[in-house]
Amino acid sequence: MSDRTRADAVYAELLTRQGERWVQPRVERTRRVLDLLDDPQRTYRVVHVTGTNGKTSTSRVIESIVRAHGLRTGLFTSPHLERFTERIMIDGEPIDDALLADAWVEITPFVNLVDAELAAAADAPLTFFELLTVLAFMAFADAPVDVAVIEVGMGGSWDSTNAADGDVAVFAPISLDHQDRLGDTIAEIAAVKAGIIKQGAAVVSAHQHPDALRVLRAAADLHAATLAVEGDAFAVTDAQLAVGGQLLSVRGLAGTYDGLYLPLYGAHQGHNAALAIAAVESLIGGGEQSIASDVVADGLAQVTSPGRLQLIGVAPTVLVDSAHNPHGADALVRALGQSFDFDEWGVVLGVFADKDVAGIVERIAPAAAHVFATAPDSERAAEADAVADLVEQTGTPVSVHRDLDDAAEAARAWGAASERRAVVIAGSVVLAGEAVHLAAAQDWKDGWRQ
Repeated sequence: MSDRTRADAVYAELLTRQGERWVQPRVERTRRVLDLLDDPQRTYRVVHVTGTNGKTSTSRVIESIVRAHGLRTGLFTSPHLERFTERIMIDGEPIDDALLADAWVEITPFVNLVDAELAAAADAPLTFFELLTVLAFMAFADAPVDVAVIEVGMGGSWDSTNAADGDVAVFAPISLDHQDRLGDTIAEIAAVKAGIIKQGAAVVSAHQHPDALRVLRAAADLHAATLAVEGDAFAVTDAQLAVGGQLLSVRGLAGTYDGLYLPLYGAHQGHNAALAIAAVESLIGGGEQSIASDVVADGLAQVTSPGRLQLIGVAPTVLVDSAHNPHGADALVRALGQSFDFDEWGVVLGVFADKDVAGIVERIAPAAAHVFATAPDSERAAEADAVADLVEQTGTPVSVHRDLDDAAEAARAWGAASERRAVVIAGSVVLAGEAVHLAAAQDWKDGWRQ
């Protein structure tokens, strides 16, 4: 059996478990498995990242800078775009199939033991995400890594990733999302996310809504943690468009970094980069020692953020963005206006029914010349007709398409009619993954072909 087959078998086994939307506040179950494994998550330093939007990109920038510093890194993010090994990165690359499969063999006896304990207590067995978290922590220990950058799955305090003790707790912007799990107000959601702050940790935060910031300050004080907030302790001091991205100047916690090339579009990505720099300064020098300028420059220049304003087609230009909530949709619309010079945008839009569909449409539709409504390949998908009905209410022209292939073909034909038009595919990480795969299979970077 090949290593890839073994790794795919692990994923197949994970898929038999309760899925990622099945969430209970029970981090102690993950802690129980890790305790039996002698706590692999305590063998390396941890940067723990939460927030509503930007946490994946911020995590990727942090990891890239730490790796440029000469340290061996692990990166745990979710969800994946194409293959699940993307979620567990070691030194900037998806985990090796053999390493992953071997780690699964190592943890399986302990998983079975805990599953049996849960069954005896009439509790549900370990879930997909709980097991994936354990698998990542074990793989990072086996690699081994010096630093693991861990993105929270949902919330913070009871998320399975919170079985690790973050040396640095990082907060991307907090807004309304997952209200059915996290709370109905920004303050309630921030309180759940603040649960990743550990005793004596360093805390760095993006600019936050005042309600969220009050919660973070209180949590930091409670745990004798330091708190550095964007705008006060660090900031983007200059940002200019550049080919393929932007040039930044950043005032960090301990140093100033000028002329940094970031190969990502959108002002929000510049703020994510500043947040990441402050996080690495906190990790490596306790926030009191600057990072070598060439290290920061090298780290930022090598950053990728798949599915985030990613160019996947030319003639016409086609971008993909995972914008899956109103805050993300706002960031997408601003970035389209700031970073690109097109007169009209066609938007292929497919979202999950359990998201704020109306809020996403309200932000995106006015920026579109035409919306091509479709649905991600998921049981959670909102019906394309329902999305189209909401778009119609905004007065934006809309058409309905059975799947992404059909929607993308129509959108690309629309875009090819004028060099002043471009297309963006947005609304879901799952849809983004489908788009990346479809663009590669059909070679969209070779241009539109009738």
